[in-house]
Amino acid sequence: MSPPAASSATPHSAPHSAPHSAPRLLGDQPQGGSVLSFYSPKGSPRPPRIGRAEGVYLWDADGRRYLDATAGAVVANIGHGNPHVLAAMQAQAARVSFAYPRFFESEHNVALADRVCALAGPGFDRAFFVSGGSEANEAAIKLARQYAVVTGQASRWKVISRNPSYHGSTLGALAVTGDEHTSSIYGPMVRTMPKVPAPLSYRLPEGESVESHAMACADALERTIEQEGPESVLAFILEPIGGLSTGTVVSPPAYFERVRRICDRHGVLVIYDEIMSGAGRTGKFLAAHHWPAARPDIVTLAKGLAAGYTPLGCVLVPDRIVDVVAGSGGFVHGHTYFTNPLSCAVANAVMDEVERLDLVTRARERGESLRRRLEALAQRSPLVGDVRGLGLLAAIEIVADKGTRRALPAAFNAPARLTAHGLRHGIALYNRRANLGAFGDFQMITPPLTISELELDELVERLERSLDDLAAEAARAKLA
Repeated sequence: MSPPAASSATPHSAPHSAPHSAPRLLGDQPQGGSVLSFYSPKGSPRPPRIGRAEGVYLWDADGRRYLDATAGAVVANIGHGNPHVLAAMQAQAARVSFAYPRFFESEHNVALADRVCALAGPGFDRAFFVSGGSEANEAAIKLARQYAVVTGQASRWKVISRNPSYHGSTLGALAVTGDEHTSSIYGPMVRTMPKVPAPLSYRLPEGESVESHAMACADALERTIEQEGPESVLAFILEPIGGLSTGTVVSPPAYFERVRRICDRHGVLVIYDEIMSGAGRTGKFLAAHHWPAARPDIVTLAKGLAAGYTPLGCVLVPDRIVDVVAGSGGFVHGHTYFTNPLSCAVANAVMDEVERLDLVTRARERGESLRRRLEALAQRSPLVGDVRGLGLLAAIEIVADKGTRRALPAAFNAPARLTAHGLRHGIALYNRRANLGAFGDFQMITPPLTISELELDELVERLERSLDDLAAEAARAKLA
């Protein structure tokens, strides 16, 4: 569904050129009935209340319009209010909304599994559906462990990951997440796993290039495997393109190829966390498809797979792993809502739209257009130090000084301040400050894959206004 015209006479829309009045915050209203009461002190201003959404736009309850520059939390790949998906949701809910998969098989589960495996390509033969990204990563790790046990490798249990990284908010996923802040809170409750450096591309060690630094990080993986004892290492999990933990860093192909060789040499499984990067966002269905010589053993998906129309995640696994586990008595794992028919029907409808609109190709083409616009913006803005990403998984890095690459003070919380300025300028910007900014402040730019060229112009225009306000605020505080 295309978004309403900018000059529409409906009360919900406003011309692109018109000033965007400040959203009405809900002030000191009681927060007891709101999830926000868990995140902000009592009496904190509350965000605008959502009214409706269509295409790449959101409207608050007062009719103010916002361009969804980050597809929510990098979720709404096909845009909001898609009529085909809404019809499929209604039709399936009228038939059956829930049936436990141990008792009944759903036609939509089978169809979705076949479809996703076909899109993922050879070596990804089975799909296990769960309720989201954290569950998907937990399931992948547990499946890998059970595979090791039933194949006589019970000594393997350590899952190496990278620092920084993010793999979810459940305790098992936090054990492999590289975030010192969350570890300082939950670390005593989990068996924290070994970490190796994630290759970064903006702030590099002295004398290193992007390529040499990435190779050094791969070498650190092998040293860690050897130090831990190869017979104890089960898997290496990584985001092939970093999310908010690194601000969409894209590593050289040689890094992935070396990681694959190292893990093969030591019998270690490779798990790609494609919760953000999968389902077409990078211009390939899987980010893994960009590096065919470094195919992972297991891939996890979520977010764009059901595009925000229902909670859904997925684990893609080869026959060689599933057959052994199933033959040994079955996967010792499951959740109430795994593989439920309503979510699978909705995701099938989302995949219909991804294929009908050729959104994977569109992500590549629009991603190139977005990159050019953001690089031009970086030339004009004193705060944008770097632009990076692949397809429509992009990010800018916010700095106090572009010459020295000095970050703004952590206490300033630049991403949160930018989000606040963005709301005033009619642009919705999602951020989650990983590691309290220790590795830099990033703003992801990840609009729906359906975005048009004109909407990209609007996105960058509104983003630039928001950055200008942030720069002025930082200058007043003598921070930049």
